[in-house]
Amino acid sequence: MWGTLYTIAKDVKIQVEFNPGKVKAYRLIGYENRLLNKEDFNDDRKDAGDIGAGHCVTALYELIPADADESTGSVDPPEYQQAQIKASQNIMTLKLRYKDPNGASSKLITKRVVEKDLRNSNPTDDFLFASAVAGFGMILRDSEHKGGLTYQQVGTMASSALGEDKYGYRRDFVKLVESASLLSERTPKASLE
Repeated sequence: MWGTLYTIAKDVKIQVEFNPGKVKAYRLIGYENRLLNKEDFNDDRKDAGDIGAGHCVTALYELIPADADESTGSVDPPEYQQAQIKASQNIMTLKLRYKDPNGASSKLITKRVVEKDLRNSNPTDDFLFASAVAGFGMILRDSEHKGGLTYQQVGTMASSALGEDKYGYRRDFVKLVESASLLSERTPKASLE
């Protein structure tokens, strides 16, 4: 309740720039209804989300490495422009802009991330659980990006990432996934449309 009543940052905006020398294409998973124009990032008049005490925000990106053979679309290259890629070990730059709860002007935090920081062979429970939640959302929306992901896989991933789960929210999520799985098996596809 205190997280909702006590704001620690208002008009929070996040901007991510991927290094085209390292990333050929990317896709933000979720947040479709929260996207801002790039010009709005520095505009303190543009309203954005608030963060309450004890809250956190997770954004997941799907990345295609620059050296991957995978095709990313059929857009013709620009005729009058050439992209000059700056040599860098950074894979991305993350910028966070926020206002103090009673402030009128925003503050900026910038963090550059190198590739080795993203290649973690031991992901945290928080990362795995967030991935399971995102996967569940893609299944529910019948996203073209869900691939062969199933309710069972989401449930297994979430179950393996319960962590401390002090209030039982993660266990409740696993039960929700199990219920959705059972309903999908019993409900004819035509009635869902």
